[in-house]
Amino acid sequence: MGISKTELFNARQNEIAQVAKVLAHPARVAILQYISTQDACICSDLVQETGLAQATISQHLAEIKKIGLITGEIQGKNRCYCIDKGRWEALQELFQEFFSNIQIQCC
Repeated sequence: MGISKTELFNARQNEIAQVAKVLAHPARVAILQYISTQDACICSDLVQETGLAQATISQHLAEIKKIGLITGEIQGKNRCYCIDKGRWEALQELFQEFFSNIQIQCC
């Protein structure tokens, strides 16, 4: 497998690609959808909600956390997660800008 050569691309292009890579997994999309509809931080509902093993969920949460879409804090024995609203809104703007700047031309 070759090197991605991310240094050839600007920061916005790299950020879009990094976020898109994280969102490319349906389990991560399902996790984000579930967390984003809750009124409080999520501590242990994800296993029951998704049907995935705790270890698998933990791996997905770590990937989502890398792009800053969720924050986590320890409450007792549990790590609880919430959507980072500021980051969520920033990524909405990033993708809106990306999709709205494309000139659609037919061949």
